[in-house]
Amino acid sequence: MHIRDILARSTPSLSFEFFPPRSAAAWEDLYQTIRELEPLRPSFVSVTYGAGGTTREMTHDLVVRIKQTTSIPPVPHLTCVGHSEAEVQAILERYAAAGVSNILALRGDPPRDQPDYDWSNGDFRYASDLVRFIRKFNDSGVHPDPRGFGIGVAGFPEGPPATPNRVDELDYLKAKVDEGADYICTQLFFDNHDFLDFRDRCRLAGIEVPILAGVMPVTSLQGMKRMAELAAGARYPAKLIRALNRAHSSPEAVERVGIHYAAEQCAGLLDEGVDGIHFYTLNKSRATREIFHSLGLDSDS
Repeated sequence: MHIRDILARSTPSLSFEFFPPRSAAAWEDLYQTIRELEPLRPSFVSVTYGAGGTTREMTHDLVVRIKQTTSIPPVPHLTCVGHSEAEVQAILERYAAAGVSNILALRGDPPRDQPDYDWSNGDFRYASDLVRFIRKFNDSGVHPDPRGFGIGVAGFPEGPPATPNRVDELDYLKAKVDEGADYICTQLFFDNHDFLDFRDRCRLAGIEVPILAGVMPVTSLQGMKRMAELAAGARYPAKLIRALNRAHSSPEAVERVGIHYAAEQCAGLLDEGVDGIHFYTLNKSRATREIFHSLGLDSDS
């Protein structure tokens, strides 16, 4: 289903993110997670993407398996890093042939072993270049849907790490939307004021597409440190830190605090009329299921 139809039908949308596992056991764990989350009837699920060839193939395989074996529309991530136009064309053709309807177009992170990665050497320097290319593909009529792929892009409530200038930040985001993006999915954040201010600034800048709020519950102190690495610049409010400090001696208590905080965060976002909430699941189901239950969102499942 095209993302425009999904977001028009589901207000607010509720969606999940998964990543391709690296071991056979982890794959089985992920399929169990998907089975446990499917009854919640998510609007869609996104699947992350790495720059390495093996990870690329695993993303494709996971996306196709979700499409073939579940009722959930999958949205693969696609990044600019290390890609030629011919490679992206081939990837889009494969997804179109498989009936995949949507793409999340990202700039992506440089390879870890290339700290001086030169963006000017590739065909896609910015995410807006990738969005433009996908829109051109859509215009070619190759996709079975006459509209082509639905296109999502990333937004950063606390500002993108690569763009410290908060004025330029919205210009770059608007460029992605003007090139053809249908919606924005934000990086995770822990203070709703950051998201609501970001949403207001987007509207003032003339960005009118739906904006989905990215939420990730803290389920362990180690996971919290990992989040900080993955979402460079993410700010942990004092309220959350104090609660986690009180619970630090008990992993179970830390998880309860993190889930409770995320549930309150989601309740606040829903009260503010958010277009959608995108849950970063880390391939686990428990936290997301408990948040849905606490908010009464699983009552029809």
